[in-house]
Amino acid sequence: MAAAESLPLIDVAALGGADRHAEARAAASLGEACRGIGFFYAVGHLVPDALTDGALAAARAFFDRPLEEKLAVAIAKSRHNRGYVPLAAEQLAADQPGDAKEAFNVGRELAPDDPALLEGRPFHGPNQWPALPGFQSAMLTYFAAMRILCERLHRGFAIDLGLAPDFFAPLIDRPLATLRVLRYPPHPGAFDGRLWGAAPHTDYGDVTVLAQDDAGGLEVRRRDGAWIAAPPVAGAFVCNIGDCLMRWSNDVYVSTPHRVVNRAGRLRHSMAFFFDPNDDAPVECLPNCGAPRYAPTTGAAYLRQRLDATYAFRRDA
Repeated sequence: MAAAESLPLIDVAALGGADRHAEARAAASLGEACRGIGFFYAVGHLVPDALTDGALAAARAFFDRPLEEKLAVAIAKSRHNRGYVPLAAEQLAADQPGDAKEAFNVGRELAPDDPALLEGRPFHGPNQWPALPGFQSAMLTYFAAMRILCERLHRGFAIDLGLAPDFFAPLIDRPLATLRVLRYPPHPGAFDGRLWGAAPHTDYGDVTVLAQDDAGGLEVRRRDGAWIAAPPVAGAFVCNIGDCLMRWSNDVYVSTPHRVVNRAGRLRHSMAFFFDPNDDAPVECLPNCGAPRYAPTTGAAYLRQRLDATYAFRRDA
């Protein structure tokens, strides 16, 4: 793939390290990508391949279970966006059929006496866990690694935007983060422009970190409207800016439409980690980002608005 047709590859190892010059260079590279196509490959992320592979294996094992077992932990049973999403239950494009994918959502694992859980605050409920040995442990271990990586990325965002390096720290220490493991069936025959694995969309939160198997299928829309492939790169995650950080940065960073069509002729598995700010974090124009274009909101209010538009069961409720 020619350089002009590929996403930038950024080494994020220096973020949070002792070498401030190297950190500034990494942050500048992030900023360039976030102002441009809004996507990048991250290497130097310090997440062992074995950890990612183990989580993907656990995801495959879950999706291979009978449907009735998966429906026992269906997302429709949770007010907090946690659990199993059946095929076609998610509709990312209102004018298209439901997406051809299954998913399972994991949020932060909260202690039974967590104040936010006891108060019933949105997105602070218990996870739903299937009766599958090793699944919970694999998901939570991977979740913890992704959370650390996203905190480091936010340090890079802050430096690039001319803020204190730890500006975001108190706003993301209780993040509305969601790990989604996904399975896409192969597309039946030639793609007809309707039945998407994931219809063209932008992500809702601050930043998404994606691990994918070797089936491919992710495509990203460039600023000129052309779609390019974002194939798996060994040892790298695909990262992208979401709508919340675009709004927070007053459109300095851009959230880019992307889509999935599984043309591989076999199942496709991926794991997307969606990192949103704390529920009560004020999402309003950041310093150094110009005259505000958006009304202030909060992390929870914005996420709730976007999810209600995606899931029929939430609207019906």
